[in-house]
Amino acid sequence: MLTTRRIFLGSAFATAAACAAPAAFAAGAAGSATPAPDFELPLRSGGAVKLADLRGQVVMLNFWASWCAPCRQEFPILDEMYRKYQPMGFTLLGVNVESETKDAERFLSAMPVSFPIAFDRENAVSGQYGVSAMPTTLLVDRKGNVRWLHRAYKPGDENEYISQVRRLLRE
Repeated sequence: MLTTRRIFLGSAFATAAACAAPAAFAAGAAGSATPAPDFELPLRSGGAVKLADLRGQVVMLNFWASWCAPCRQEFPILDEMYRKYQPMGFTLLGVNVESETKDAERFLSAMPVSFPIAFDRENAVSGQYGVSAMPTTLLVDRKGNVRWLHRAYKPGDENEYISQVRRLLRE
């Protein structure tokens, strides 16, 4: 089951799964598991990552951009989460959505992280996942199903991130 959360978008509240998410994710909110679209993206460290290769782990996909102020706020928190929960079967993949990587590289030089960074230069993957706000964070369970979606970030949201990660790690 996809868990949703009410978030603030401009001057109104909306349900995260209903905000321009792909139809399959909205359908998942009704109770059925929604398979996460597979993808392959180049990694900053070299090589590539395929979502299918991460099956068996709880995967957090965090779509971000260098110009995103909330992304800057949450990156150190995400890195701390990654280091704490990674030994328990958790991985975090930061997916940069900018067509050019130079700004992302500058961002990462100033704010290094230990979790892997992938580049979605053509926004193909962010399109598959209905990314419409920065940052957008999804959790994929060990079976490869999208289970949680959150758009934007404000201080305190990390408590819900941690709660959702712990819940999925226990399954």
